Amino acid sequence: MAQVEATTERIIAADAETVFDALADYSGTRAKLLPEHFSECEVREGGDGEGTLVHWKLQATSKRVRDCLLEVTEPTDGQLVEKDRNSSMVTTWIVTPAGEGKSKAVVTTVWDGATGVGGFFERTFAPKGLGRIYDAVLAKLADEVEK
Repeated sequence: MAQVEATTERIIAADAETVFDALADYSGTRAKLLPEHFSECEVREGGDGEGTLVHWKLQATSKRVRDCLLEVTEPTDGQLVEKDRNSSMVTTWIVTPAGEGKSKAVVTTVWDGATGVGGFFERTFAPKGLGRIYDAVLAKLADEVEK
């Protein structure tokens, strides 16, 4: 199995702490940031960063829906890691300062891809599709914190 990776980033006109706090607020802000690809969002434990357990369904395509149960950790300052208990998928959010009153938010998702022809198409198209989904999340994040 080859690992599949999707990454996107955005410069946001808000300080890194504000951006990170919004991302880590699973019981409040995060639900507002999720585009229509996400459904059934539910915080099952915690709700603010480290120790949170959150569930949602991610519909990447009309036929592909992932039922995600994510354990959230904060391995370093400015970093949130969401590990899916139901698959090999891991999403890492990194927020760093990017000049006066700005920050850079980077999101990377990796998972073990399928093999064969299906795996070829997954490695070819899934990163672009997931990148578009996370571009939408980052746009909503910018709208939320730049108010």
